[in-house]
Amino acid sequence: MPSSLNKTIRLSQSDKGMPIPLLPKRMTAKTEGIFCVDASIALNALQRKYFDLIIADPPYNSGKDFGNRSDKQNREDYKKWVYYWVRLLPRVLKDNGSVYICCDWRQSSLYEDALNKAGFTILNRITWKRDKGRGAQKNWKQNMEDIWFAVLDKKNYTFNVEAVKIPKKVIAPYRENGKPKDWYIKADGTPERMTHPSNIWTDMTVPFWSMPENTEHPTQKPEALIERIILASSNKGGKILDLFSGSGTTSVVAKRLGRKFVGIELNPDYVRLGMKRLSQS
Repeated sequence: MPSSLNKTIRLSQSDKGMPIPLLPKRMTAKTEGIFCVDASIALNALQRKYFDLIIADPPYNSGKDFGNRSDKQNREDYKKWVYYWVRLLPRVLKDNGSVYICCDWRQSSLYEDALNKAGFTILNRITWKRDKGRGAQKNWKQNMEDIWFAVLDKKNYTFNVEAVKIPKKVIAPYRENGKPKDWYIKADGTPERMTHPSNIWTDMTVPFWSMPENTEHPTQKPEALIERIILASSNKGGKILDLFSGSGTTSVVAKRLGRKFVGIELNPDYVRLGMKRLSQS
């Protein structure tokens, strides 16, 4: 089925006439929404030490068409750009805050180095299994992406492990005094336990075109992926920066989970797309 027919959230002609919010000159506790501005400009203008969590899904420099521009730069220009905006993250992130940066394998080492140089402590590299594309004829199909998880203070940051534990079938049920130990029996009779989440995420893979929240954005992340990050690394009422907002996935999930959010996106139509999703959420 052509990808253009698989979009469940589209911009109508009237949607494209929606006014575009610009970043306010001064932020207040009520400042919320998705704003049309370059990410580097925003990071220099946003309130200092304001956000509890930053989620960044930047262009991967792979030649994707983002409507008003391609994300393809020469390697050196892309590298300079990455170092510049990553260096600005501590300016707007609280000292006990966390940052997650999405990337593919081609840029993964670059983001690792940029985070280190910006003063972050990297706590993990998450690899999540995606499902997009029909395969490669002369190479292995690209079926994974990385997410770097880093903090400014490795002794003081939020991580709500109970909120992101994962159900897992118990292969060898252990009993103590005849009772299940650390596991339970489901309604269908199978034993299950809630396990600590690992840095390999294979349980949220969904074909890109079949996501119920699918939009016209070419690199949209599943809401389930962002939900796990937000639940783990922020609390209700916390402030989240949705950097490189795209179709607004992070902002939509943040709103649903009771967090405050600011989205930053350069493409006006993607800002409108995020606004439409927010109005429907």
